[in-house]
Amino acid sequence: MGKSDFLTPKAIANRIKSKGLQKLRWYCQMCQKQCRDEEFRNDFLELLRRRFGTKRVHNNIVYNEYISHREHIHMNATQWETLTDFTKWLGREGLCKVDETPKGWYIQYIDRDPETIRRQLELEKKKKQDLDDEEKTAKFIEEQVRRGLEGKEQEVPTFTELSRENDEEKVTFNLSKGACSSGATSSKSSTLGPSALKTIGSSASVKRKESSQSSAQSKEKKKKKSALDEIMEIEEEKKRTARTDYWLQPEIVVKIITKKLGEKYHKKKGIVKEVIDKYTAVVKMIDSGDKLKLDQTHLETVIPAPGKRILVLNGGYRGNEGTLESINEKTFSATIVIETGPLKGRRVEGIQYEDISKLA
Repeated sequence: MGKSDFLTPKAIANRIKSKGLQKLRWYCQMCQKQCRDEEFRNDFLELLRRRFGTKRVHNNIVYNEYISHREHIHMNATQWETLTDFTKWLGREGLCKVDETPKGWYIQYIDRDPETIRRQLELEKKKKQDLDDEEKTAKFIEEQVRRGLEGKEQEVPTFTELSRENDEEKVTFNLSKGACSSGATSSKSSTLGPSALKTIGSSASVKRKESSQSSAQSKEKKKKKSALDEIMEIEEEKKRTARTDYWLQPEIVVKIITKKLGEKYHKKKGIVKEVIDKYTAVVKMIDSGDKLKLDQTHLETVIPAPGKRILVLNGGYRGNEGTLESINEKTFSATIVIETGPLKGRRVEGIQYEDISKLA
């Protein structure tokens, strides 16, 4: 081995410094180029994820922000000659969604975190469930309308010919139900005086007006009652199906069920102080006062003693405060009395344990 093949630690350090590699986190003497590629790729993707998430953005915007940092690795030191080559490589490797437009290349970060994928699947499931609920409601209303129309006979008007025996005879109309009778009416009118005819005509018009008003009121009352019944049935149907896969609410008492935090926090109780993105809670421990950031899968609800205040977390009564009346240990359910909102005073049975929790 010649003298030039042996490098002292000082010589290695000088070479690293001369090539600007002392700040690389993945530096390797055997594969300097690959380490630069690794550094550039990871830093670029980290900036894309942190600043833009999974939004679609122009690649030049991300790159300009990346090179604005003093300690960045310039792309000239990597295997990619241009930003377009690097963008295409991100697409081929499945790290980003890329597409070319007249304005240039756009990239979109693909988040492969298992927790993110799980939440996306749950969100899609929730959307599908909402669509199914809307379809059920539409079918329910259609069925109610169909039932309302069943059994109603369509009134077919009957027509009679207007006739008179001579030209001097007056033709009158009988507006009551049944066939028109011109002869009988004309004979009666001939024996009565003008004042009597006026009295009869006015009384008949008053009766017709009263009968029409009463029939209109009865029909309107029937329609209102039917519409109200349908609305109440629809609301009850919504209450049975209005469930979500998230239940966290501020100021409720919860219990930590995960063992990953150690025995110090396992089975201990805390108060939810903040809810982040519906599924994550900032919990303040009751005993120690420590604040922990936990996913709802690591928590469970707390059922208080009868007579204590609770909050409904799921179902049709979500968001209502109430009082726990009793619990049924066999069915894991409770009976509550709503204390707030338009349903105040309503007694609800069969509320599942996981749908209510103690209020702080």
